[in-house]
Amino acid sequence: MSEPLLSIQSLQVRYGAIQAVKSLDLHIHEGERVTLIGANGAGKTSSLKALTGLIPASAGDIRFAGHSIRNVPAHELLRQGIAMVPEGRGIFARMSVLENLQAGAYLRRDKQQVSSEIEHLLGNFPNLQKRLHQAAGLLSGGEQQMLALARALLSRPRLLVLDEPSMGLAPIMVERIFEVIQRVCSSGMTLLLVEQNARLALQVTDRAYVMDSGSISLTGASSTLLDDEQVRAAYLGE
Repeated sequence: MSEPLLSIQSLQVRYGAIQAVKSLDLHIHEGERVTLIGANGAGKTSSLKALTGLIPASAGDIRFAGHSIRNVPAHELLRQGIAMVPEGRGIFARMSVLENLQAGAYLRRDKQQVSSEIEHLLGNFPNLQKRLHQAAGLLSGGEQQMLALARALLSRPRLLVLDEPSMGLAPIMVERIFEVIQRVCSSGMTLLLVEQNARLALQVTDRAYVMDSGSISLTGASSTLLDDEQVRAAYLGE
């Protein structure tokens, strides 16, 4: 099998004396959809922040497309093809929806193609189409999540990283967000998803890692873990 697009080896993350991530080993091949699930405080978000250069890793290595990216700053990782939609969305509230979308493509030089892609993307996000010239801060939580996702896609990432896309959203909006994620990934997008709603995460991905107290406790095909008694009891409320 070819080398993984992303390979995380023995990753550790510390906040002073607190070790948030004890040892994370994870890999994703091009075109795969992988989820990292676990309880609050398991170390999922810390792992993503270390991956995307937002906090330093204290040990281990992170390799992307054959090169080590451990502690490479976030803006440089975007150039290399990693786009992250953080928990809390991180949109530019005072800018219009359109300006937010254009900001997602700021590294690109093919402006005509960008305009065409924005038009195409809006077909997946009809709510945004109606509010294109409104300030992004006036959107609902679900619409802001859709905007953050659309903006990330406009950077044409090789790896899309989503941190808790359902956080704080009404159930109907969560359903819509995951429909869009599924649609986007059906075109071959490589995905790493961290999500509190384990059932939805397992339904839209190929493989899964279960994180517990800073380490991986279980891994396997998402469909298999959906039927695993231990996973169902701990994360699916059954």
